[in-house]
Amino acid sequence: MKISLDQFDKAFENRIRLQIMSVLVANESYDFNSLKELLELTDGNLASHLKALEKEAYMEVQKSFIGRKPNTRYSVTEKGRAAFKKHLQALENLIKQQKL
Repeated sequence: MKISLDQFDKAFENRIRLQIMSVLVANESYDFNSLKELLELTDGNLASHLKALEKEAYMEVQKSFIGRKPNTRYSVTEKGRAAFKKHLQALENLIKQQKL
């Protein structure tokens, strides 16, 4: 079976978005500052990648306050989970194809 490039999701071609989705799929939700620290990114860099994933409806944003401090949490949507799973499956199939 030949792997077609359209089986890969362009949203996950960037390693940062791939990392963000990995974290969100593995956890119920994650807040902005924790993601920033975990992935060692600047505010602007993280925000732009989160916006790209949000635009695809792959994650949801929940804004709240903890005391007087704003807190922004992210969680994966079912659409995002399915797209991520499909992308990983395409990667696995590509790897299996390389076996002689």
